[in-house]
Amino acid sequence: MNNRQLPTLISMIQSAIICAELYLKAYYSSANTLTGWSLDDRDPQIIEKLIPFFDWIYKNYFRVQTDGWENIPKTGKVLLIGSHNGGLAAPDTVMMTYDLFQKFGTDRLAYALMEPKIWQVLPGLARLATQVGTIQPHPKLARAALRRGAAVLIYPGGAKDVFRPYSMRNKIYFHGHKGFIKLALQEEASIIPFISYGAHSTLIVLADIYPQLKQLHKLGMPWLGDIDPGVFPIYLGLPWLVAFGPLPNIPLPVPLHTRVCPEITFERSGEEAARDRKYVNHCYDLVCEQMQRELDRLVQEETNKSSGKTCWP
Repeated sequence: MNNRQLPTLISMIQSAIICAELYLKAYYSSANTLTGWSLDDRDPQIIEKLIPFFDWIYKNYFRVQTDGWENIPKTGKVLLIGSHNGGLAAPDTVMMTYDLFQKFGTDRLAYALMEPKIWQVLPGLARLATQVGTIQPHPKLARAALRRGAAVLIYPGGAKDVFRPYSMRNKIYFHGHKGFIKLALQEEASIIPFISYGAHSTLIVLADIYPQLKQLHKLGMPWLGDIDPGVFPIYLGLPWLVAFGPLPNIPLPVPLHTRVCPEITFERSGEEAARDRKYVNHCYDLVCEQMQRELDRLVQEETNKSSGKTCWP
């Protein structure tokens, strides 16, 4: 280790200790606090304390390349719609959130919807995430956040997306969830997509056997902890090597390329448009198709880069 690396290592250790202290404080907080049901639990001071640790992760662990941030307005409501990757660690989500704070500051209101079961099975993580801006995935909360002029991050595919098989790593997979479309139409909010390359290689999802286990549950097999996981992957990754179920993981240090795509607009908006099932389906297909084209382009760029080819615009 040279003299230049030592201060960086010391700084990383110090920021990791701060991160651990904040986690423990959140873990031991009262069970009826930081539940994700209030927009006022977001704390810019907590975010500022966490940023140095994730700065090191961003630059040294995932070596993130990112672009397209000019597509996000500096103020005002906007829906940021992402494709989820990489297991419960979801490294692209964490890195994009870090980027959001770096580009717009911690005072730019931003919230992210998170799976409710996380508050049950990982309460310390969920309570800490609540202070960063994580909220329950309820339409009323999302609408309230947009009406405050916030950026709201939604990953429509949820757990099924984040644990989709490795063979589908370069596919947009929202599993037919269209609530974000209705929200955008009702609130007349812009949709700006997020995509990433590399995050779904930080673990290797072999299969999701939830449908088979659900059949066994109907025959009398209880869910562990009486919690329906909604997904039950078999994956290769750290620290388990082979994991069964939606267990937390340590992502492999795979380089990430994250991208903010151009805004998607719809011809109609408002309550009437949101109640038009055929139109909602059309808008959903439009978003999925446009995000898939953007992801295909990003994958091709990375493939050309790795093979040494020039990637023309």
